[in-house]
Amino acid sequence: QVQLVESGGGLVQAGGSLRLSCAASGSILSMNVMGWYRQAPGKQRELVASISYGGNTNYADSVKGRFTISRNNAKDAVYLQMNSLKPEDTAVYYCNLKTLVHKTDYWGSGTQVTVSS
Repeated sequence: QVQLVESGGGLVQAGGSLRLSCAASGSILSMNVMGWYRQAPGKQRELVASISYGGNTNYADSVKGRFTISRNNAKDAVYLQMNSLKPEDTAVYYCNLKTLVHKTDYWGSGTQVTVSS
């Protein structure tokens, strides 16, 4: 099985930055996509950014130009650098790993990001 643990969330002022980290452990296949989702109160969980094993990235329109996703395959880790944070970025952020052979999703428990105005 696969376990995901997030870290790096916290309280930050609007315009500030945070860097989220996610470490994966367990029986991990290299053919996977890792990403970050977020869920604000009263809203559906949404994809923020994703990155394939080969480094192909995808971003939500709302974060393009502000957030950068990266991964370290040797460490089975994924990161989300968040700059120019806005109050609307406030949410619980979840790390996700999707295997591409069996299309199985694994989720972290989430880390809170709060941006004050």
